[in-house]
Amino acid sequence: MPSLEGTRARRSPGRRQWTWIGIAAVVAAALVVALVLVLPRGTDSTGRHVAERKSASEAFPGGLAQQPADENQPGKRASEALAEGDDSTAAKISVIADKPIATWLTNSSTSETRETIRDVVRSSEEQGKTPVFVLYNVPDRDCGSYSKGGTSADEYLPWVRAAVDAMAGSGAVVLVEPDAIAQIQVCKRLEQDRLPLLRKAVDELTGHGLTVYLDGGNENRVPTATMAKWLRLAGIDEVQGFFTNVSNFYRVDQERAYADALADAIGGDPHFVIDVSRNGQGWRGTWCNPDGAGLGQAPHVTRGTTRLDALLWVKTPGLSDGTCNGGPAAGQWWESYALALVENRKRD
Repeated sequence: MPSLEGTRARRSPGRRQWTWIGIAAVVAAALVVALVLVLPRGTDSTGRHVAERKSASEAFPGGLAQQPADENQPGKRASEALAEGDDSTAAKISVIADKPIATWLTNSSTSETRETIRDVVRSSEEQGKTPVFVLYNVPDRDCGSYSKGGTSADEYLPWVRAAVDAMAGSGAVVLVEPDAIAQIQVCKRLEQDRLPLLRKAVDELTGHGLTVYLDGGNENRVPTATMAKWLRLAGIDEVQGFFTNVSNFYRVDQERAYADALADAIGGDPHFVIDVSRNGQGWRGTWCNPDGAGLGQAPHVTRGTTRLDALLWVKTPGLSDGTCNGGPAAGQWWESYALALVENRKRD
């Protein structure tokens, strides 16, 4: 029979092993607690800070606001047609005018921009709903194509600040510069300055009670990994997410698949919204005034069970994409096209 000392000697290594395991477990638990206490909410172990994303109902309190009469271009035309005794045209155009449509901010005058914003915000507050604004004034806008223009480089951030001052505290949704990121793929001169400028615009927009989405392009335009990289450089981690399909025609199911893949590639669970203003007949072979296009489904906020926050009418149906396929200048009312969109609309 072994001695007591021998038994203790044989058992002591095992006891030491369990002691070290216990110590390691305590240290690990302490590290976890330390990380939870030290790292801000939304920061992962690599130090990447990601803003806490809102639910759809938090992003769009009360639902989508309609534009006030002074800003509603289809509404103005419907009123004119009614005054002219053209009840049929007025009724058709009202199909567009009666829906919530985003308000585009394209005027480089800071005073006029503030006036437009305040008009929309005032109307939205009366409705108890959320206004949607589109910033579309970035330098070298549209890379000199149909919608060319925008501010100068040194005017852009002061213009953004003026817009933010007028929106602050309104709970507005802001879509920042359609095409501004996706267009880098075909306009390489934008790559050096565009993303840092948008990042500065994001800095101006955050902290004012606004919900911000950045340009996510659309499917079949920019490789997903590239788009994810560009969005991170533009500040996607600091905002609600991104938008897709603006002024384009892809169906919702296609865009959702693309947007989910892009969100996965970005990381941090960004949310997204999709423009459905003219996608009722799907892709028609071109982005510029295609024949046979129709209004998409009615804009609405989702139930918030996925990363899709809302289906929006971002592009104003009836405004030309540019002098292509017989259209007038970009942004001009084109009545025959508007009526065709109504005729070909998706029936909800």
